[in-house]
Amino acid sequence: MSEISTGHQYDPGRYEIRLKGHLDSRWAAWFDGLSLTNESDGTTVIHGPVVDQAALYGLLRKLRDVGLPLISVTQVESDQPDVPTTESR
Repeated sequence: MSEISTGHQYDPGRYEIRLKGHLDSRWAAWFDGLSLTNESDGTTVIHGPVVDQAALYGLLRKLRDVGLPLISVTQVESDQPDVPTTESR
């Protein structure tokens, strides 16, 4: 069987995923050590490193199963601190 190569290797990255609604902190273990932050605007931000594309898809599948609406998925620069981004209000 031949292997298809695109010449690109996926680099692990840090992601920030925003959901509409709040998740309890007990959900953190279900998301493989990613950090959960409940924001005052009624959203939950899940953030941290994701090792590869397959892990990202697995994470998105888990989020679908939680049932909260997905607002955004953002890859953040690895030199940025591991904290959720929030707009000043």
